[in-house]
Amino acid sequence: MVSFKCLSAAVLSLCSTNVLGLTLGGRSYTIANPGRRELLQDLVTWDAHSLFVRGERIMFYSAEFHPWRLPVPGLWLDIFQKIKALGYNGVSFYVNWALLEGNPGHFSAEGVFAYEPFFEAASKAGIYLFARPGPYINAEVSGGGYPRWLQRNTGTLRTNESAYMEATDNYVAHIGQLIAAAQITKGGPVVLLQAENEYTYGAPWVKFPDSSYISAVNQQYRDAGVVVPLVNNEASIIGLFTPGKPGGPDIYGHDAYPFGFDCADPESNWTPGRLPTDWRKLHLEQSPDTPYSIPEFQGGAIDSWGGPGLEGCAVLANHEFERLFYKNNFSFGVKLFNLYMTFGGTNWGNLGQPGGYTSYDYGAAIKEDRTIAREKYAEAKLMAQFLTSSPAYLDAVPGDVTNTSYVSTSELSVTPIVGNTTTFYVVRHSAYESLESTPYTFSVPTSVGTVKIPQLGGTLTLNGRDSKILVTDYDVGGINLIYSSADIYTYGRTGSKRVLLVYGLEGETHELAFSSKLGKPTVEGGAAKIQTKGSTVVVQWQVTQSKKVLHYGSNLDVYLLWRNDAFKYWKLELEAPAPISNYASASKESVIAKGGYLLRTATKSGTSLYLTGDLNATAELEVVAGLPGSNNVYFNGKRVSEVKLTNGRLAGTLTYTRPEVKLPDLAALEWRAVDSLPEITPSYDDSAWTTADHATTNNTSYDETYFIEFSLKTPTSLIAGDYGFGSGSLIYRGHFASSGNETSLYLSTTGGGGFGHSVWVNEIFVGSWTGSQAGSYNQTLTLPSSLKLTSGKTYVITVLIDHMGQETNWWPGHDYMKTPRGIIDYALSGHEKSDIKWKLTGNLGGEQYRDLVRGPMNEGAMFAERQGYHLPTPPSKDWTKASPIKDGVNAAGVAFYSASFDLDMPAGYDIPLSFVFANGTGTPANYRVQLFVNGWQFGKYINNLGPQTSYPVPEGILNYSGKNYLGLTLWAQDAAGAKLDGLSLVANALIQSGMQKPALTWSDKWVKRAGAY
Repeated sequence: MVSFKCLSAAVLSLCSTNVLGLTLGGRSYTIANPGRRELLQDLVTWDAHSLFVRGERIMFYSAEFHPWRLPVPGLWLDIFQKIKALGYNGVSFYVNWALLEGNPGHFSAEGVFAYEPFFEAASKAGIYLFARPGPYINAEVSGGGYPRWLQRNTGTLRTNESAYMEATDNYVAHIGQLIAAAQITKGGPVVLLQAENEYTYGAPWVKFPDSSYISAVNQQYRDAGVVVPLVNNEASIIGLFTPGKPGGPDIYGHDAYPFGFDCADPESNWTPGRLPTDWRKLHLEQSPDTPYSIPEFQGGAIDSWGGPGLEGCAVLANHEFERLFYKNNFSFGVKLFNLYMTFGGTNWGNLGQPGGYTSYDYGAAIKEDRTIAREKYAEAKLMAQFLTSSPAYLDAVPGDVTNTSYVSTSELSVTPIVGNTTTFYVVRHSAYESLESTPYTFSVPTSVGTVKIPQLGGTLTLNGRDSKILVTDYDVGGINLIYSSADIYTYGRTGSKRVLLVYGLEGETHELAFSSKLGKPTVEGGAAKIQTKGSTVVVQWQVTQSKKVLHYGSNLDVYLLWRNDAFKYWKLELEAPAPISNYASASKESVIAKGGYLLRTATKSGTSLYLTGDLNATAELEVVAGLPGSNNVYFNGKRVSEVKLTNGRLAGTLTYTRPEVKLPDLAALEWRAVDSLPEITPSYDDSAWTTADHATTNNTSYDETYFIEFSLKTPTSLIAGDYGFGSGSLIYRGHFASSGNETSLYLSTTGGGGFGHSVWVNEIFVGSWTGSQAGSYNQTLTLPSSLKLTSGKTYVITVLIDHMGQETNWWPGHDYMKTPRGIIDYALSGHEKSDIKWKLTGNLGGEQYRDLVRGPMNEGAMFAERQGYHLPTPPSKDWTKASPIKDGVNAAGVAFYSASFDLDMPAGYDIPLSFVFANGTGTPANYRVQLFVNGWQFGKYINNLGPQTSYPVPEGILNYSGKNYLGLTLWAQDAAGAKLDGLSLVANALIQSGMQKPALTWSDKWVKRAGAY
């Protein structure tokens, strides 16, 4: 591959860039010309420093967001707007092949699986997209995004073997065309694409690394019409595939999760050595001609069954982690920076990988229920708004980290990032994990000479677990800020007046200086030291919770903010003419306003300003930049009363009105129940079931402990995937003629981390495996005396297995995705294995799944699921009146419970709701529950494992203005049966919102399914 040819960044020189002209929509743009041999378009280009979009340098500051983890297209704009409000200009998204080609050869991207609404929402919000369609994505989803039928593929996955590559052709051709149609060259938001994912390490028994394989995958997307730059994402910064190498991308990237995934004890991660220090050096060695890119950086962490819960993951990668690690990445000059995850969402409908539970909240900045109350959201906003407001950063060149220059103490380390005029200094503790508050002075060169800061006495302070970016000669809209020791948030203007916002922690001393030509400022809101030093006027202040404002006449206002007060300010760009529209650009006008919980958009019409946003309490409104020329300010369509112009800003009040919300008492609903495991009755007819008659298997998986290739241990394969079943649950029925002397049954089963099984002989319960983090289990069960086996009589062994998803396939060659699910081995005392004839089932239809609305993974093997009773309006009139809470089941088995309730939620509010299972005191009972809401499986609850008890279900799945249908499968794994300790529907927040109301994602009702058994 080819790339920019410019002077080596290793000597901290700036690359010169050739340009060409482009006219779009009657407007002229200057486009960077990277001089590539195979340039396929000229709207997205790059040099050693950054990307260019339509000729303008940008930092691609991005959030990871997977639309299929929020299956309500009407809510995608809400997420995009919350991401845009952070100051991010991009979103990276995976595409889950398993959801689009669940039936081999039949690609379907419709309904909630359609991508056109996702692209449209991104364009409306002004978000550029980084497409990551795989085919392999990992993403902690079942099979790493591979459809379950790939388990039968004879090829080794993620290799250039023809059987595998041919299996990907249909998917890549279709998804490639969809993405190609949404590229910036076609007026869409897609500006980058990553093929494959984290192809970094492989098994020694396959060709690895295989450039022919990576080249072939890249070419598949080019053949589909993709012309935007290709970026890769290696799991370590090892430079395996870089531009110029066979298989190399246009832009090299790597990912990093420096704190790992131990959410049980977040504090234990703050240990020496975890903060990277050599990434700039490695980048210059590996890909010096491309912008430094991190397509995945830790934005949270995953948790597992029996784990501590995802709030621990939010603490692990909290606001302190962000301050230190994100700014450390900035010190390396990162220009493509994607936070994984920023919104995690939900592993509804059996989407997740084994070991992971329903929530994919990830401890991310935006919670699973779409709320933004975590402090890390606000902290992320402060940093992103600064960088995306600082064009000088885009071609600045990082220097080496030092603890002997600039600062007065070796306890601190500094990395300079040197631009043409501006220099950014990233300051942190040398022992980054330090909790100490360290005083220091700072000596730096400026345009007025070397300055020792603070000049007006005292010292600066760096608190523990903090990092700051000090600047010199920073351009504030044409006014030079000589230096600032306080972090800059952002800046804007009203007419010719510039407005700068800086912030610090309470009690810190800070200093800034401007040219004396501006004159001395007046101080609003408190005291500050002001002195003339040479040709500058220096201001020193102590950060307090109350803001101070420096007024430099009609030229400049500087807001001196407490960090927690800065959280409440929002910078919103105004729409520009096409093709820029709502996309980020330094040339656009903006509004800076204080507005409470969230400000989403700003528009101007004449001398009126229209804001949209959200409130969770009455909030102060301050418009400090981008004033409209009058006091006409509207919020969510209503004029804000009594807005006054005071000290150069518009001030008013955004009034919050608490809504009246009535939620149903789920325990008091009229519940109906039906047996969902009739298979254990002697009279059950399984003639329509699939016969397990495959004498061989194509399964090529390797044991993850001993690296031994899988081989059958049973006369015929009992691997569910060999028969087209691969999600939710599995049921096996083994028929045998009794000798009358059987005493034990040995089973080796596998279902993935957190799985369980239960076993019956005829209707007699034999035992269960109730689960752990283990993915397989060997169990010898003693047949109970109550069975009273009769010689010559036929009996049926029924085995119910919880299928927790297919393994991911991170290591090419191991084929872990093919790790079997089902019964791996068995032995019935006194019998040959061949004496037992097996049948099995999973979801009705297997890969020819019936529910096209909810896709190929939403259903499992249980009787109620096969009949479709979980769908709206099930035929429950003649079922037994019984409650899962008050009654439950009185023996091991499965019951399905159905009820309905109405919601009438107030208009103009976003009120996220969750179903919450009570978990009683004492030793927890062993039972498993699936939660179905209007047909959508939105929760798998395991009472004895946890930790998840709260299951958010979004509006659009829930009908907020009408009837809802609730279904539960209650699987009791103990002989004594089980009932729920409690189940409630709760409101997570009451948010007065300018959010666009989402449409329902379903309109179907239950109908009798042909062929259901």
